Amino acid sequence: MDLALTHEQSLLVKTVRDFIARELRPLEQDVEDRGALDPADARRIYEASRALGLYATNIPQEFGGGGLSAFETMLVEEQFGHTTDILVRRAFGNVYEVLLSCEGAQIDRWLKPCVTGARTCSIAFTETGAGSDAAGIQTRAVRDGSGWRLSGSKHFISDGAHSDFFIVSAVTDPQAGAKGISLFLVDKGMPGFRPGADQPMMGLRGTSHLELAFDDVALGPEHLLGQEGAGLKLALSVLGRVRLAQVGARAVGKATHILRMALDHARERKQFGQRLGDFQMVQQMLADSAMEINAARLALWQAAAEIDRGLDPRERISAVKVQASEALGRVVDRTMQIFGGLGYAKGLPIERYYRDARVYRIFDGASEIHRAVMARGMLKGATGLFDPFDV
Repeated sequence: MDLALTHEQSLLVKTVRDFIARELRPLEQDVEDRGALDPADARRIYEASRALGLYATNIPQEFGGGGLSAFETMLVEEQFGHTTDILVRRAFGNVYEVLLSCEGAQIDRWLKPCVTGARTCSIAFTETGAGSDAAGIQTRAVRDGSGWRLSGSKHFISDGAHSDFFIVSAVTDPQAGAKGISLFLVDKGMPGFRPGADQPMMGLRGTSHLELAFDDVALGPEHLLGQEGAGLKLALSVLGRVRLAQVGARAVGKATHILRMALDHARERKQFGQRLGDFQMVQQMLADSAMEINAARLALWQAAAEIDRGLDPRERISAVKVQASEALGRVVDRTMQIFGGLGYAKGLPIERYYRDARVYRIFDGASEIHRAVMARGMLKGATGLFDPFDV
C-alpha cells in the first residue's frame, strides 16, 4: 500500500497551508477579540480563495466545485484545522454534499449559488430533544395539497445568522419511524420562519449558533430535498462525510498545529538552566502526541480511501471521529501543560485552542454514541473494523 502523495496532492496541501498562513491566521486574534469576522475581511478572503480555486473543492466540477476525491478532500480539510472555524467557512465555503440531491430547478436555486458563494447554507437537524439521536426530531411537515406546512424548532444551528437557507429535517409520516423523516430546503425570510437567539459558546468565537422557529411555514413541492421519507438516510450519509471531514480531518490538523507550537516552546523555553524539551516528562508528552496524531491520520486516510472505492465505512467513520477528537483533546491538554501559565492566559493562542477543541468530542455525535455505533456494527459482523484479514 503506497501512502505517498502525488505531486498534485502535495501541491494542493502546500497551496492551502500557505493560504491559511498568509490570509487567515493573521485574522484569528481579531475574531477572538471582536467575537465576529469583519465583513470586509470576509469578502477579501472569499475572493482570494475563489481566485485560487479553493472554494467548495468537495463538490463535483460539473456544478462548479473543485471535484476532489474523498481522500483529497480530507487532505484539504486537515489543513483547515490549522485555523479558526469561521475563517474556514468564509474562505473555503461550507457546501454540504447532501445538496447534490438537488434536482431540476433546485440545482440553479440552491446548489449552484451555494457552490459559488452567492448563497450560504446551514444544516438544521439538531433540536433540544434530538442531538446525537437524529431520528428523535419533533419538527413536523404536514401535507397541504402538493406541498407541506412546516412547524417546529431547531437549535445550535451553526452559522445560522449568516446563512441564506437551511436544510431542515422534519417528520412527514409519524407512523413510519425512521422512514417517515424528510429534508426540506427552507429560505430565510419565508413567512412563519423566525431565526431566534444566538447561543454564545465556550469556544468557536465568531460562529453563530442560532435557534430557529417554524410556525406553519408553507413549502411547495420544490422545497423537498430528495425523496419523501428518505430524509434520515440522506442526513446520515451527509453527516458521515461531515464527521470525517469537519471533525476527523480538522481535529488531526488542529492537533498537528498545536503540537508544532508545543515543540517550538519546548525548544525555546528554559527552566533550571535547560530547555523544557530536555526534560524526559516533556519529551514523553511530545512523543505521545505525535503517535496519536499519526494514528488518527492513518485511520482518516483509510476511511477516505474506502469511500473512494464506493464502500460505506460507517463504523470506520465513527472510529475516526472518536479517535481524532479525543486525540486532539489530549494533545491540547499536554500542550497547555508544557506552556504552563502562558497556556492558560487569555489573549494567547493555547487557551483559545483548548476551548475550541473541547466541542469536537460533542458535536456531530458524542463519542459515546459513536462507540455504540462501532460496537453494534461489530456485533453484526463488521469485524473488518479491527481485522482486515477477516475475509
